[in-house]
Amino acid sequence: MRPRYSAAARGPFLATGEGALSRGGNWARRPPCIGSCTDWLSFALPPLPPPAPLCWISSIPPGRGEAAVAALHHGLPRRCVELQRRRAKDQLALAFRNFQSVFLVGRVCMEKKMGEAVARVARKVNETVENKADSLDLADCKLMTFPIALYKVMRHVSEGIHLITLANNELKSVTSKFITTFSQLRELNLEGNCIHRLPEEVRTLLHLRVINLSRNKFCHFPEQLTSLPALETINLEENEIADVPVEKLATMESLQSVNLKSNPVNDEIRVIARPLIKFDLLTSPAAPRV
Repeated sequence: MRPRYSAAARGPFLATGEGALSRGGNWARRPPCIGSCTDWLSFALPPLPPPAPLCWISSIPPGRGEAAVAALHHGLPRRCVELQRRRAKDQLALAFRNFQSVFLVGRVCMEKKMGEAVARVARKVNETVENKADSLDLADCKLMTFPIALYKVMRHVSEGIHLITLANNELKSVTSKFITTFSQLRELNLEGNCIHRLPEEVRTLLHLRVINLSRNKFCHFPEQLTSLPALETINLEENEIADVPVEKLATMESLQSVNLKSNPVNDEIRVIARPLIKFDLLTSPAAPRV
């Protein structure tokens, strides 16, 4: 009896020539010069696709090893499949080592910068303490808080400090201990930080004449400043202040200038303040109305 083969078992093949299959799935005619079933199948079925060349392996992008193996598995011999799997693992390991290297280099650079910042702070504090200077400059030192250790280091000279500069750091607040420790301040520069409020102890800075709070995160005018009798200059440029306590500022006898440029100050404040105040109120021009 002649063997019968289903269309699924035979695979795709053009039904042409003398040895073609009929659409019903039976052999229409046994081809001549074919003696065995194996010869019969090799004559009738289309040839298998050739093995994928090894050069395809080198073109597979990193991280796509498993997907590439699955896609090429039909045409690759077992040896090539295993080679591709090993290559994919090697590429993954290499990518991980590269990531580790980049991470370690970044960490070393960060630690180096932090070390330089710490050394800068220590050097400037030592200069102030040894020379018994009346100023402390810790600008651009990447400080997130005022170092607690400095309170102890500077305990013998803190009363003589009249100027402190903490500009261009990453401070988020000013602590009560900082204010009470340096109670004799005449000038305080906190420009370029992330401060959004001042502690109530600021009211005790009776000798403070100048305070720079520009380029911070204030949404409300720090009204603690209105109780300082010696205050002459308030710089709040580039904040988010809309309301200003004009009446309280008008009672400050020593006040000479308040800088509120680049703040969303209300238009009513601009109108009301002019006849009440004797100091210079600096604001940005009002936005034109459409």
